[in-house]
Amino acid sequence: MTKPFISLCPEITRADALTLMDWLEDECVTRYLSDSRHVSRFIEDVIGRVQLPVLTHLFNQGGRFFMAYDRHDVPVGFVRLVKTGRDCEMVLVIGNRDNWGRKLGASAIREGMKLAFFEMRADKLIAKIHMENTRSLKAFEHCGFLLESQTPTLKSFAMSAERYLRLLREGAANHAADIHITEFDKERLTSLLVFEHPSAVFELEHEIERAIVVEPRQVPQNVVTMNSRTLLQLDDEEMEVALVYPEDADDSAGKLSVCSDIGTAILGYKVGDAFDWRMTNRTRHIQIRKVLYQPEAAGHFHL
Repeated sequence: MTKPFISLCPEITRADALTLMDWLEDECVTRYLSDSRHVSRFIEDVIGRVQLPVLTHLFNQGGRFFMAYDRHDVPVGFVRLVKTGRDCEMVLVIGNRDNWGRKLGASAIREGMKLAFFEMRADKLIAKIHMENTRSLKAFEHCGFLLESQTPTLKSFAMSAERYLRLLREGAANHAADIHITEFDKERLTSLLVFEHPSAVFELEHEIERAIVVEPRQVPQNVVTMNSRTLLQLDDEEMEVALVYPEDADDSAGKLSVCSDIGTAILGYKVGDAFDWRMTNRTRHIQIRKVLYQPEAAGHFHL
């Protein structure tokens, strides 16, 4: 069975707004959404007043808004993240009832946590859920959130940054596959992150944190490490790439920066791994076909 896949896209188009309107007209969808009427009126006003193809800036007033897409780039819901001080609150909606029960909510929560902790640098992520919203309650509990407080109608769940990182490092975040990086690669990549804007490399930081760290001599020869050459299957296209540090990148020569979409995606995966990854404007399916050269296997540990 294929694992659920969700990507969160920050760009909100006019077509997305119309889709949101459709979702918000379904009383089953809005039953536990406290401000659904306000949101619906806001979207209706925006569509009627603003003749722009992209409406991102209007949806990001007072928080960050993301459309949730499945692996076929079909919108299935949305996530809103509102940061107040060091805390961040998440609102999650899976908009089409046909998608309920597919565990897309848990996948959207994991992507939301990644954004809240690595891009927005929150100390704590909070979710306030209606007592009768059993699907959401189970999804947040499944993702490791802990009950913090409750009223007769609401349960407030929380995830601290410290707990999130611990779960991530323990492999409890339910990712498609483990990834491995060497001690040397982690040290150098962590130093690289200091000089990059967090929003540009938060995916890379997430991958480094969840990776299993091994000594160079212990890394399997079929793993994509830094300065490896690898044969990939990208959707229906086969391509040979080298995974390099940003200063050595040359797209025309197939040398991809580890900070690029594909570079971040393939780091630490092994031959035979296949997974979906959201690129800049669409989701791609990636398979690691063959590691053609790995410096660790060749005895070159500090390239």
